[in-house]
Amino acid sequence: MALIKEIVQEALTIGYLSVVAEDQLRSQLQSNYDSEDLDAWIILQRAIAAGDVKQKSRRKKASPSPKVKDTSSSIKLAYQMAAELAYAAAVALTMTKNTKDQPSLGA
Repeated sequence: MALIKEIVQEALTIGYLSVVAEDQLRSQLQSNYDSEDLDAWIILQRAIAAGDVKQKSRRKKASPSPKVKDTSSSIKLAYQMAAELAYAAAVALTMTKNTKDQPSLGA
């Protein structure tokens, strides 16, 4: 099975995320993955929110009503916020612990 970063790279290259690739991502995200995979996933979420990558599972069969468009915008914003939070968490988790030689903001 492909690594998250490989799946993301393919989606970014072709501008499209297939249902199969989405299922592979879900499977990989439930197992062990490294910080590079997490970074790649965040980049993919940003690209989807920006509309640079289309998702097969998210395709609409009929033209959306105004209410659906508002919901779609809210979902995009939620994805973007979740990606930003995940990125901040990843950065925080990779930071070294504070020692006496490194002052912290709260001290």
